[in-house]
Amino acid sequence: MAGVLWSLLGVLAGAFVAIQAPVNAQLARGLGMPVAAAAVSFLAGAIVLGIIAYFTARAQGVSVDWRAPAPWLFVAGGCLGAVYVTSSVLLTPRIGAAALVAFLVTGQLLASVIVDRAGYFGVAVRELSMGRIVGAMLLLAGAMMIRIY
Repeated sequence: MAGVLWSLLGVLAGAFVAIQAPVNAQLARGLGMPVAAAAVSFLAGAIVLGIIAYFTARAQGVSVDWRAPAPWLFVAGGCLGAVYVTSSVLLTPRIGAAALVAFLVTGQLLASVIVDRAGYFGVAVRELSMGRIVGAMLLLAGAMMIRIY
């Protein structure tokens, strides 16, 4: 049962990605500056995550030292997220939400196949099979069809 709930949470998070792009694009129109909209969106997310982290740590009795220096990898995730949000704000009005999400998922899959194959960031190594290659190519073809037709 827990596996089903985790899967549904993944579907919900994916739906939020699809909704976030046009919401941020509308914010960009209202502010008149796409990068400012990305910054506002990122700031709002950071505040919410900070509140969640605080209360989660308190509930678990964990003491978090916020002054501890973070390795570059911790900063890299935020930088990658900033590029994602900014790109989404810029691309949504130009290519549409469906095409954006199709390309986002395609990019996620292609990067994930590489991460799995090489075992980057401590993930278990998974061999590159013909099924994975064909699946990635089909997803790319589907994204192109969504964009072109």
